[in-house]
Amino acid sequence: MSTETIALALPYPVSANRYWRTYVVMGHAQTVVSAEANAYRREVAWRLKIAKVRNPIEGRVELSIVLHPKLPQDARLRMRKLGDAWDDDLTCIDLDNSLKILCDALKGRAFVDDRFIWRIHAERGEPTAQAYVEVFIKPIPYVQPQQPLFEHDITTTTTHDDPLAL
Repeated sequence: MSTETIALALPYPVSANRYWRTYVVMGHAQTVVSAEANAYRREVAWRLKIAKVRNPIEGRVELSIVLHPKLPQDARLRMRKLGDAWDDDLTCIDLDNSLKILCDALKGRAFVDDRFIWRIHAERGEPTAQAYVEVFIKPIPYVQPQQPLFEHDITTTTTHDDPLAL
């Protein structure tokens, strides 16, 4: 298992509203990943290749993302008018939607499967001239259980005073 953290700057994720497309074919609805979503996946794969990520991290991982929305042209005006809350109404993908899109794009390339994501930390960062997302993927080592807990013979006499005693 790799012990190094993967740090990436990736393009801004596709909106979850544009991720899936539903078509009716011969009276049956079929939902497929959109062309825009496939293009995003290819771009993420290319960025991983440039970052020299050759094999996905095996086992549990921790995923941290910082989503940086695009800085609007009228940012200074908003700052003067609204104060500290100036960026609350910026157009920005929801954090929970961005997680699904990112996990799907990284699955099989940066980590084996999203079922191995044990911890997630996501936050909205400062707006920047070019919208992007910072992604940090860190392996979580498996902790070896304490051997005395498993070497104890459960058939030994226990006292009823200690409900945790075996």
